[in-house]
Amino acid sequence: MVATFVVSEITRLHGQVHSWAGTFARPSVRRYRPPVPTTIRPITGDELAAWFAASGTAFYVWANDPHAMAEFRRPTIEIDRAIGAFEDGTIVGTFRSFATRLTLPGGGRIPVNAVSAVTVRPTHRRQGILTRMISDDTRRAAARGDAASILIAAEWPIYGRFGYGPATWQAKWTLRTRAATVKTGPIGRVEVVDRLAARQVIPAIYDAYAAGQPGEIERIDRRWDGDLGIEDAPGRPRWNGQVAIHRDDAGTPDGYVRFHGEEHWDDMVPDHRLIIDELHGATLAAEIDLWRHLAQMDLTASIEGEVRREHEPIKWHLSDPRAARVTGVADFLWVRVLDVPRVLAERTYERDGALVLEVTDQVEGAAGPAAGRYRLEVTGGAATCEPTTASPDLTIDVRHLSAAVLGGTRVMDTTRGGGAVEHRAGALANADRLFRTIEEPWCTTWF
Repeated sequence: MVATFVVSEITRLHGQVHSWAGTFARPSVRRYRPPVPTTIRPITGDELAAWFAASGTAFYVWANDPHAMAEFRRPTIEIDRAIGAFEDGTIVGTFRSFATRLTLPGGGRIPVNAVSAVTVRPTHRRQGILTRMISDDTRRAAARGDAASILIAAEWPIYGRFGYGPATWQAKWTLRTRAATVKTGPIGRVEVVDRLAARQVIPAIYDAYAAGQPGEIERIDRRWDGDLGIEDAPGRPRWNGQVAIHRDDAGTPDGYVRFHGEEHWDDMVPDHRLIIDELHGATLAAEIDLWRHLAQMDLTASIEGEVRREHEPIKWHLSDPRAARVTGVADFLWVRVLDVPRVLAERTYERDGALVLEVTDQVEGAAGPAAGRYRLEVTGGAATCEPTTASPDLTIDVRHLSAAVLGGTRVMDTTRGGGAVEHRAGALANADRLFRTIEEPWCTTWF
């Protein structure tokens, strides 16, 4: 599920009407009942169904039985990281996190706190509940030793206030198959397999891909049963598509694609639409061969892929690159740095340099875990980063550092609206050059 904070305009306006009526008609009348203090704490196993019922007030588009959802998710949910905001015994806000690892530029993988299921009941908005839940989670994650927190933001304006920044980007691509000819020759072979056979091999292929793809995260094993349509998740349609596996010349599986189709006939002309659910290769050759396989499928007029890179390699392997085009670009994975020295030291860099950063970070009015002054030195692509008392070259807010830390969002762009102060001429441009990477970070994992 995507982290969100639901806005109910109807509830807001309804509340204003009562507020205005009370102001003008009965200014001295007390509220019907005094406000009850909200308690933020991990839920118990017995409260899991009520927790899903509360989150369902936000995720109403995925209607499901909260009891069925609780039983389905109970084996995998980390109950001590499922947080509830309680008012008089009723859950009025939800917040969940789980442990995973994030791949950095250069292939280093750091432990991160993945945030999901963030909701506040429409009846309890504008009361600071989200702020308290996310501040509580930030402190818990830092205390656990997580290097960063990550989430997928349903609404842009919310999470920058809490130190998160958009670190990876996604694009929607459309390939017109009748104009698409792949120039390079095939390497290895492609085979179509059933979902049970795919279940045995694609988790390892994904792990090999994710270990080398900055921005990608680890996936828990059970999610493959849902992704392949082997089991039903309450409230969600079962996936029904095909899987193709790529093998290299030695027969080793090194790529896969999950896809489904939409049938369309126009005066007996087949103009079917093929939709990529995900396509990954542990090598670029495997990825291109899988695109070739899809482009050669009979009856297909177009291929569409969402949550792809903004700059897809397949474009430059076509005899007519205009056959592939981007039809939409948006943010995807948001990052919030918690341990600045660890994150900056464990990634690699494509330029050498040195920079003293003053990172500003506040959590509920107090210094946040990323706050401090750090000296970053890069030699031969490898970095050291340590606290320092030296004068800063650049002061930067944690949300902007977090956006730029994977190399896909420019420091110059994320700070255009403020949030950075140069103490040495050229420091901002130096940071921009230092953090950028040639290959863009990419995350394809919804959570």
